[in-house]
Amino acid sequence: MGNIVAIVGRPNVGKSTLYNRLVGMREAITDDFSGVTRDRKYGFCEWNGKRFTVVDTGGFVHGSDDVFESAIRSQVRIAIEESAAIIFMVDAQTGITDLDEEIAKMLRRGDKPVFLVVNKVDNHNNMLEANEFWGLGFENTFFVASISGSGTGDLLDAVVEHIENEPALETELPKFAIVGRPNVGKSSLTNALLGEDRNIVTPVAGTTRDSIHSTYNKFGKKFILIDTAGIRKKSKVEEDLEFYSVMRAIRAVEEADVCLLVLDATQGIEAQDLNILRLAQKRHKGIVILVNKWDLMEKETNTARDYELAIKRKMAPFDDVPVVFISATDKQRIFQAVEAAMEVYENRTRRIKTSELNELMLNVIEATPPPSVHGRYPKFKYVTQLPTHYPSFAFFVNNPNYVRDSYKQFLENQLRKHFNFKGVTMEVYMRAK
Repeated sequence: MGNIVAIVGRPNVGKSTLYNRLVGMREAITDDFSGVTRDRKYGFCEWNGKRFTVVDTGGFVHGSDDVFESAIRSQVRIAIEESAAIIFMVDAQTGITDLDEEIAKMLRRGDKPVFLVVNKVDNHNNMLEANEFWGLGFENTFFVASISGSGTGDLLDAVVEHIENEPALETELPKFAIVGRPNVGKSSLTNALLGEDRNIVTPVAGTTRDSIHSTYNKFGKKFILIDTAGIRKKSKVEEDLEFYSVMRAIRAVEEADVCLLVLDATQGIEAQDLNILRLAQKRHKGIVILVNKWDLMEKETNTARDYELAIKRKMAPFDDVPVVFISATDKQRIFQAVEAAMEVYENRTRRIKTSELNELMLNVIEATPPPSVHGRYPKFKYVTQLPTHYPSFAFFVNNPNYVRDSYKQFLENQLRKHFNFKGVTMEVYMRAK
């Protein structure tokens, strides 16, 4: 399952600073142009060869103080169920508060490994005062200054010991996940696909209680559907639906080959959708956008073409993605959605013969050579596709540093133009010959 490490704690103890450290500042900066940084609440971390997703729960709490506390309680509950490990953050300068005590009690009752992180320990006096936090009873207690990053390496070393790079579901079949915000119609889509006729659906052995995998087999198409919607027993407390659905989406994205991102036509593509999209991109998953409830829009003046362009503008720079307009309740264009997902799956596994690649790309490069850098021109010798589980290409060139990003983008666009990689992110590397 997608390994999730959740950062929990009261407001203003430094959760997002720690999150930025773990996920890497570079990412925070590179995503800045699309205006999603403020909104980014989860990202990808790799440490000692272990991979996991970090979730900053602080981004999900809105409202007044009393609302705060109930939201934090429900998040801690969800985190205990959905995470592989939990980082519980407290502030050395304020000492142990009642809310800290309460969170600690919940975490001790849970069954997940907890790492207590005492933040803002930046001098010897602080260190002495910080010792009171051992009283919360967590043997994994770390003292850090997340601003300077001291102590985060030790913390990560300890966290990844509890993370297994779990083997993917053993299957030759494509794995599709339906993801999206709450109430956009994920369950209706699942029902429309699998139909009431559940005999085409066979639960896959060995899947966990909290995500239902079904094998879909009709119209000559066969795949596994990872369904993470609506599985949860409604608990007595009013759960934080947004936070819960994000935890579910992360796990589904990790397991899938292709993610079907469902949007509500009446709302368009929102920040939370873009977050899921960026996560799927970073993990090199195939992507199909399904605009659901299109039947409610057709009476309006919107044409599908304009609507699609508006979505793609927000998705830029990566927008070579199929967009299918569906209505899950009327079963409109459901089959087209499946075909699009199948095509993206094939694109993700597409291999191009080296001879064909060289003949085409070297001609393209000759016709549109790269601009010079300091009066020097990069000379391309050879190109080959790398043996990764998603499309990636290495261009061998006499001096890789002379190839500008804009030219790399040009090469990617040419690859997309001549070969079908719709719905799939690709990597283009420059290697020294």
